[in-house]
Amino acid sequence: MNPPAEGSDPLSLALARRGSELGAGERNLLVVAVAVAHLAALWGLLQISAVQEAVRQVAPIVVDFITLEPPKPEPEPPPPPTPRPQPRPRPLPPPVIAAPPAPVPEAPAAFVVPPPPPEPVPIPVETAPPAPPAPIAPPAPPAPPAPPPPRVIPASNIAYLVPPPIEVPLASRRMGEEGTVTLRVLVGTDGLPRSVTVQRSSGHARLDEQAVWAMKRARFKPQTDGGVAIEWIVIAPLEYVIE
Repeated sequence: MNPPAEGSDPLSLALARRGSELGAGERNLLVVAVAVAHLAALWGLLQISAVQEAVRQVAPIVVDFITLEPPKPEPEPPPPPTPRPQPRPRPLPPPVIAAPPAPVPEAPAAFVVPPPPPEPVPIPVETAPPAPPAPIAPPAPPAPPAPPPPRVIPASNIAYLVPPPIEVPLASRRMGEEGTVTLRVLVGTDGLPRSVTVQRSSGHARLDEQAVWAMKRARFKPQTDGGVAIEWIVIAPLEYVIE
């Protein structure tokens, strides 16, 4: 180790002697302590007003000789990458529902034209011998002349073989029913009444019914015209009186 130069700081000399005896770690700590002591001494000097004034006078001269390089502009950060547009999700197509296959219409049966019916075989017709002429019928006899219409005979000219049984019904007796019933009587050639109808009513249905019933049981003397019996009509009154 070199001997300390003359005029050196006694603290430095003492430290130098001490450093030869210390290890590497302790040496580093010692150097740091010395630097801190010098900084503290310098700061203490700067607190003196005379020293501050001298520093102010010297500082512009020092500044003139120091060329400060302009700070390099920091590179601008690259612009953020433009986000790529995300593709829109395509809508899913609607599910296709398969419809059941339409029934295939059966093909219509081919129309077969029926064969024409066989033509009838003409049958030979045997010619029959001509029929003998029908005998000529004799002319019909002339129809008999229509009988003359019945003759109307007055009631005073008739004669009864059996008079009508006139009798007042019991119910009419109780009710006091009386009157005359006028009848229209058609008499046949044999003198029997063929038709009996009420020409004029007595006003009492029971008396009218009894008069028709009684006249149908009467018998008349036949009437003749030139000795031939004829039909005739008479308007005969029947009187009903309560005795």
